[in-house]
Amino acid sequence: MSNPNIEKEAMFKLSYGLYVLTAEDEGKDNGCIINTCIQAAENPTTVVIAVNKDGLTHDMIVKTKKFNVSMLDESTPMEVFKHFGFQSGTTVNKFDSPVYGAKKSENGIYYLSEHTNAFLSGYVTDMIDLGTHTLFIATVVKAQKLADTAGVTYDYYFKNIKPAPSPKAKGWVCKICGYVYEGEELPEDFICPLCKHPASDFEKIV
Repeated sequence: MSNPNIEKEAMFKLSYGLYVLTAEDEGKDNGCIINTCIQAAENPTTVVIAVNKDGLTHDMIVKTKKFNVSMLDESTPMEVFKHFGFQSGTTVNKFDSPVYGAKKSENGIYYLSEHTNAFLSGYVTDMIDLGTHTLFIATVVKAQKLADTAGVTYDYYFKNIKPAPSPKAKGWVCKICGYVYEGEELPEDFICPLCKHPASDFEKIV
């Protein structure tokens, strides 16, 4: 149940980066978009990432304890977010061709060399259940700078990358990815088919 004391608009003011999280398991490569990757300690260098449990990448990391994080920059086109965030690795091979300069690091997992200013490789040392997400605590085993470009933030994504709904569109628009639901009333249990966010993240198009 949602807490009436928590305004979603207030939570959107938190500063987030946007990243492509990748994993590999038994020859299967996959990746997804995440917005939580934080350095938590320096010695050893430790990061924490939060990953939605509904995604295939989540399950692969639970099993293998390994991942890469590609740090997206402001040159990132919407197609990258569509490719890694709006389709499921259970039905699509996201690496069936060398997308966005994808290369494999020493841990055998892809990272993106295009639209990326750095990447890191992590090894999971602990996991915390957060309900919809798992918080992975990981030791960084490799980190490499790729460019001097500015990292893309959630705010930059909303203002400069995510397309605005068409002026002719009617219905409800997802504030996260821009998906438009056509209809006067949005079902309370509706889940965005693209980014998997709930009805509370939609607003009526006026």
